[in-house]
Amino acid sequence: MQKINSRNKPPLIPLNGPVRHVVDTTLILIGSLITALGFNLFFLPNQIASGGVSGLSVLAEAWFGAEPAFTQWALNIPLFVLGVIFLGKQYGVRSLLGSFVLPLFILLTKDLPTPTTNPLLACIYGGICVGVGLGVVFRGRGSTGGLTILAQIIQKISGLSFSVSVVLLDGTVIVLAAFILGMEQALYALIGLFVTGKAINAIEVGFRYTKVAYIISDKTEEISAAILNDLDRGLTKLDAHGGYTGDERTVLMVVVGQNEVSRLKAIVQSVDTSAFVIITEAHEVLGEGFKREA
Repeated sequence: MQKINSRNKPPLIPLNGPVRHVVDTTLILIGSLITALGFNLFFLPNQIASGGVSGLSVLAEAWFGAEPAFTQWALNIPLFVLGVIFLGKQYGVRSLLGSFVLPLFILLTKDLPTPTTNPLLACIYGGICVGVGLGVVFRGRGSTGGLTILAQIIQKISGLSFSVSVVLLDGTVIVLAAFILGMEQALYALIGLFVTGKAINAIEVGFRYTKVAYIISDKTEEISAAILNDLDRGLTKLDAHGGYTGDERTVLMVVVGQNEVSRLKAIVQSVDTSAFVIITEAHEVLGEGFKREA
């Protein structure tokens, strides 16, 4: 992480406008292609039905011999219509492209040879590919449709949280996989689903881990000066009250890079050996003072 002066700088890409739409469309296309490759190279040939419409298409292929791309189109179209009805036209527009091109890419790449027939490797690498692809699609403010639309509809109608709705739907797919493909394949599907979720999270929040430190001390002014001058980091002073005494006190909040944690602790200890320091992870920091390293 490097400190920069970004005050009053306009965003590199406006939130809306033609450039933003081109970038979003490109990300949705690239992400859909990566997702299709993960599905065709790893999940489908090893019969790993790791949730969602893609998992249902694996089950349909194993049970009926149905082409997965056609199964996904057949499921995505009515789900897209329901999404427009219950969630609004704006949501439908953002889901339309991904709902169409993902099955198309799956159809176009269906004859690629699989790199492995080991189901454990397949669910790990397939989960990574699919997760990265979906993460890129989400970065483009898009969606590949599927059961996420149904989960949002269930959330709106029933009041269940989105995460619970997703778990219920993906869990149903896993249970069906246990009946159709066997319990072992269902367990592999769970691993694939877990890896996919972790990969999506990594793409959405970034791979770099930044630390947030909260410092409670009777020498906040001295510590502030040391951080500003020696560590060359900005900080924020938070007004707080002691839970037991009720006394007013100041809590320092400072964001540092992973490699600066040791220096920060040494600086605080050099000023106040009895200071109370809490250090937590921040997966992504946006705003003035920080940028990703090149």
